[in-house]
Amino acid sequence: MDRAFASKFAKSVFLTVCGILILMYIGSRFFTHLDLGLYGYMVGTIVFVCGFFYRFLAWFDRPPTKVILQKGLRALFRKSTPQTAVEHLATYRFIWNRGWYRWTQHILLGWGCILSAFVTFPLVFGWMYFTMAENGYYSVVFFGINLMRIKADGLLGFLFYNALNFTALMVIGGVCMALYRRLKNMQARSEQTFVYDYLPLYMLLFVSITGLMLTFCNVFLHGWGHPVISMVHQWSVIITLIYIPFGKLAHIPFRPMSVLARNYREHYGEKQMKACKVCGSPFVSAQQSEDVISVLKQNNIEFKMDDGFHLAELCLPCRRKYRMSRFTGIPTHEIRVKEANQNAKG
Repeated sequence: MDRAFASKFAKSVFLTVCGILILMYIGSRFFTHLDLGLYGYMVGTIVFVCGFFYRFLAWFDRPPTKVILQKGLRALFRKSTPQTAVEHLATYRFIWNRGWYRWTQHILLGWGCILSAFVTFPLVFGWMYFTMAENGYYSVVFFGINLMRIKADGLLGFLFYNALNFTALMVIGGVCMALYRRLKNMQARSEQTFVYDYLPLYMLLFVSITGLMLTFCNVFLHGWGHPVISMVHQWSVIITLIYIPFGKLAHIPFRPMSVLARNYREHYGEKQMKACKVCGSPFVSAQQSEDVISVLKQNNIEFKMDDGFHLAELCLPCRRKYRMSRFTGIPTHEIRVKEANQNAKG
């Protein structure tokens, strides 16, 4: 079967798109519950899937990534995996160390985008839809199964109908916080660029605002201007979906890989730690040190020093001291005094 495709990437994309079409066929009851008004979103999502696979396979082919993901998968069933997954994918505890402001910003942005995807994709592919029942009730159908009946004018119905409005407000809040920090924080201003850092935020802001304008047109303007705003919003979503795999927003779908990286570090760190060749303090797992040396060799990079050790066998403070010694001629790496920020966190 591999000979039928130009590359593994082409094969993976083809099989994934076929899988989506099969699920659409099943979930929409043989394509009878597809909303043609959402056709543009469906095409944009399929292009997003193709772009994501391209980006992921290109990223996975890098030797460092391949080592971490393969060995991280072997340690996937560690007892700490559920806790790690919650901290990295749900509560963002690792960002809390940087301050409550950045944590709130990421919670609003991250969960706003994730919840929007959970609502939008099932609707676009026909996996979830609503049917009118008797006596003012709606039936929520998922993959052809009637999950529940909700009152059309009840609280649960209100939350269902306005889910995307709530997530849009979350995204707008997170984007505004991110923009304020980038404009006020001196370090952020010096490091950020418009195309890579600001443009994604403006795209999310535009998508969220035009989405809220659809509700505003229907509720307060009785449908006036809805066709134009609907087209503008649809195109903004499609362009954003196509952009996501290739820009800064790619870290949203890539975020689950951080769980594997954490498992890799913890699993091999529990087995054996690597002692620094200069100061003797453990700094990484012995396996990680060996993997770094092996990956560098694959790229024809050799950091074997005249002193008889590899640069990857030094902890970060000693590595910095060794670099200084190469410039100054003074053996600063032999000085046993630790740096003041040796154990700094955050």
